[in-house]
Amino acid sequence: MKTVAIVPIRDATGPTRTDRRIGGQTNTHDRKAQTMGSDDPSVKELAVNECWALLRTGEVGRLAVWVDDHPDIFPLNYAVDHGTIVFRSARGTKMSAALSDAPVALEVDGYISESHEAWSVVLKGRAEGIREIGDLMDTVDLPLYPWQAGAKNFFIRLIPTMVTGRRFPVVDPAAWQTPFSNVRRSPSE
Repeated sequence: MKTVAIVPIRDATGPTRTDRRIGGQTNTHDRKAQTMGSDDPSVKELAVNECWALLRTGEVGRLAVWVDDHPDIFPLNYAVDHGTIVFRSARGTKMSAALSDAPVALEVDGYISESHEAWSVVLKGRAEGIREIGDLMDTVDLPLYPWQAGAKNFFIRLIPTMVTGRRFPVVDPAAWQTPFSNVRRSPSE
């Protein structure tokens, strides 16, 4: 299994960069590109270990896959398992798209009421079916509780090649009010 580490590098001649080592290979990216262009100092880019800690607190995420000629998104219950994400599935579009050669992404977010902060973690990588009997036996005991009834006899592991996350304060909804926010509209609007 490939390991992922994101390590900040300070370069005396330029901005902070991120050195991402995946399975012994090194890729360097501008840190600004990884923060999705946010110049807001209240938005905190999370370290990989912080991302995994937050993922362990969640149980529902959204799996993004490529289906035929378009992207699609499926909600799913998941469990963290040794630096990977595992979920259950029945046969269908989600499973076949996840197990195709196309990369997948999983997004999980949450809200911390004590600090009024939101967080979002995104994993990008590939998915593979869990078929080895030893792996299946280890996986059966994971706390995977799909919301939808029915046979979900297939276990799928998402192996990340990139893990990123952000934490930010949630703004008071009043900040988005305009003079027209509470104006009555005609029924046809």
